[in-house]
This record gives sequence, C-alpha cells and structure tokens, in this order.
Amino acid sequence: MNNTLRQPRVALGWIVFLLIAVAGLFYVKWFPYYNRAFVAASQHSIGKSILMGTASSAPAASWQAALDYALAYGKAIWQAMVLGLLLGSAVQALIPPRWVARALGEHNFGSVVNGGLMSLPGMMCTCCAAPVVAGLRAREAAPGAAVAFWLGNTVLNPATLIFMGFVLGWEWTGLRVVLGVLMVFGLGFAINRMVTPAQAAASRAAVAKLVDEDDPGTAFARWIKLLGKMSLRLIPEYIVLVLLRGAARAWLFPHIGPDIGNSALWIAAFAVAGMLFVIPTAGEVPIIQAMLSLGMAAGPAGALLMTLPSVSLPSLAMLAKSFPAKVLTFVAVSVVIFGIVAGGIAAAVF
Repeated sequence: MNNTLRQPRVALGWIVFLLIAVAGLFYVKWFPYYNRAFVAASQHSIGKSILMGTASSAPAASWQAALDYALAYGKAIWQAMVLGLLLGSAVQALIPPRWVARALGEHNFGSVVNGGLMSLPGMMCTCCAAPVVAGLRAREAAPGAAVAFWLGNTVLNPATLIFMGFVLGWEWTGLRVVLGVLMVFGLGFAINRMVTPAQAAASRAAVAKLVDEDDPGTAFARWIKLLGKMSLRLIPEYIVLVLLRGAARAWLFPHIGPDIGNSALWIAAFAVAGMLFVIPTAGEVPIIQAMLSLGMAAGPAGALLMTLPSVSLPSLAMLAKSFPAKVLTFVAVSVVIFGIVAGGIAAAVF
C-alpha cells in the first residue's frame, strides 16, 4: 500500500483505540473509583460482601444461588467486560503489530516490565482483562509480558490498594503491594524464561507475517469481525463457569467464624478456593472485611488477599487458547503459593 495512504489510516486506528481506552476507562473505572475512594475513607467500607452479604456462610449450592451470584456479578462487571472485548479486538485490528512486538514481544524482563506498567491504568478484574490479554497474545506479545499485564490489572490495581488501606488497614495494602510486585514481575519473568529458542524464533516469524499481511484499509471491518468472534467464543463459557462458581460458593467457602484459624490447612484451603473463585474488581476488600468481622483469623484472610483477585477458573478457561496449558498451570499453582505465603505472613504479623 502507498505509504502516503497507509500513515493516515494507521493514525486513525490509533486515535480510535485511544479514544475507546481513555473514554471507556474514565467512565467505567477512573471516575467511579475516584468517588468510591471518598466513601472508603469516610465510611471504612465499600459495600457488602458479594460472596455472602452479611451472613456467616454462603447460600447452599443450588440453581438459585448460581443465578443470584451470576446476576450480582454480571451487574458489577458487565460494562468492564464490554470494554475489555472492545479493547481486546481493537488491539488486534487497530494497533500495528510492529508496535505490540516492540513493546511486549521480546522474551526478556523488559517486556514484562512494560506489560506490568501498562496494566496499571486498566484496573480490571481478571475476567474483564482476559479479552485484552487474548488480543495481545494474538498479536504475538510474549507470554510473560501478557501474564504481567493480566495479573497487574488485578493485583496492583491502584484503586483497590487505596480502598484496602482505608477499609482493612494500610498494613494489608503493604502486604499486597510487596507480594503483588513479586507476583506480577516475577511470574512474568519466569514464564518468559520458559520460552525455548525455537518458540521465540517462531514468534518473531509470526510477527513478521502479521506485519506483511496487515492492511490499515480493512482495519475497522476486521475489528468488527474480531469483536464478534471474541464475544461468541468467550462470553458463553464465561457465563457457564460463573454460574457454576456461584452455585459452589458453599463448598468453596464454608461457615465463617472463629473456628477458621491460622492453621496451615485453613490457609492452603482458602488459597485454593480464592484462586478458583471469581469476583469483581476490589470485591476481595468487602469479602475479607466481612470474614474478619465474623472472627476468621488473619491467615486465611491473607491467602484470599492474593488469590481472590489474581486469577479465577473462568478467566483461566477464557485464555486456554492463548497460552500453553503448562503456562496457565504454572500461573494457577504460583498464585496459590503466593496466597499461602501471604497467609503465613498475615498470621504471624497481623
């Protein structure tokens, strides 16, 4: 394509992408969270626990429990999910593949740092960030960089850290920040180290092919097509798994009270349950607040601090085609380990 025609079309793609990102994040995330920070500071609360409200246990497993949770969760995140799908498809259609490769394509620590830092303005929950991560991987972002972006959205969310400080105490924020930085950048680096030279060469070849085939003249038509494909693939499995998680609340989280102590067994059990469960952005804050108020020990709460927001069974399923199974398994197991470490620290210090 003639370069004089290509450049304006590429620029238009960038402008549309940035408008969607900035306007969407302002409406869905930045402005609402700005207001909620004042609520957290004045009331030391940001609402009821989505897990079980004010009760001491989650409702018994049933279709009604599944529907109730799915509706509550859907109401909390649907706007962010729409934004995630828009951005995930736009990354593939409107952003030149060479830019994604330059920022996130190298299999080194630099791309991990870029991915983690780029995640901070997003502040999305694990499922809403998943479509963007899928889009980055489709543009051959390095797996470690994509994982850093994915985990950074949830674990290093600036708004959640502020809410946490006002509601739970700043010592909890400090614990989250220290372990969150290690999780986001450490796991990203470890995953990039898992890439073999042959896989790295294949990724570079795929980037070159994307660049050769990229046509800004068809970008917007391709965007609509990708948006439809991503929605049809991701949304149905996401709904099914959220329903199942909602029904299984009573199994994952038993009766909460003083009998939930700081034993290693409880900490490990809550770390696993938190990794599997799905919550909206900052949902861990009222959940932990409610559990602590019912007498649960700090150890299991510390485990949930790291595992509830990081990943979930639905988000892992949504990214099953974007990463090798060993990478997702490594992420899930590592998140549980970080939860156990956080629980041990919380039990000893708080």
